[in-house]
Amino acid sequence: MMFMCFRRLVFATVLMALPLAGQAAPVNMLIYIHPNEYKHPIKLWHFYYDYWFEQGPVVEPLARNMLAEAFGETGMCGVVNEARSLVWIQPRLYYNPHMTIFYGEIRAGVYTSRGEPVATYLGEASKHGFLDVVPKTRVEAVYRAAMQDLIVNMRKDPALKALVAEGEINRDAGGACAIVPTLPPPKLFDLDYLIKGVN
Repeated sequence: MMFMCFRRLVFATVLMALPLAGQAAPVNMLIYIHPNEYKHPIKLWHFYYDYWFEQGPVVEPLARNMLAEAFGETGMCGVVNEARSLVWIQPRLYYNPHMTIFYGEIRAGVYTSRGEPVATYLGEASKHGFLDVVPKTRVEAVYRAAMQDLIVNMRKDPALKALVAEGEINRDAGGACAIVPTLPPPKLFDLDYLIKGVN
């Protein structure tokens, strides 16, 4: 009888703790990656072989882990609601079959937790490789190098450091995530990546 009461008490304690475990703590950066990066694959072109892949699943773990290492706690839009800043990650990748070079670019549009534009940062990288020899590994390596370059550029900005460390925590930053594509860009988006892909 005593054992049954103890089991019920433990079960009730676990049930009461579940809602608390589901609530995520505020983060320094809330990361947004457009849903199209998960649904619409891009094609890297070669003379005899093409490679299709979605950018979101490759870039998300890199962004989450590397930004957390550089700026502290991070979270993904849709999972966390409370944050000090909002970062829109925009990946680009292209392959030059003549030179056998992968070119990667990651832009980070940074906003306050309420959606006010702060700045845009850019990370770039290139790697030699053949599209028909383990392209997945090469794609991840280029994105990782581009993310490292991006973080170096972000760390140079004292205003960003202050925002991430001491910015106002918005309890509904998740609401800002829902309208990120309609927010004004911190800097005009240019199309230089199209020129690089053609050369």
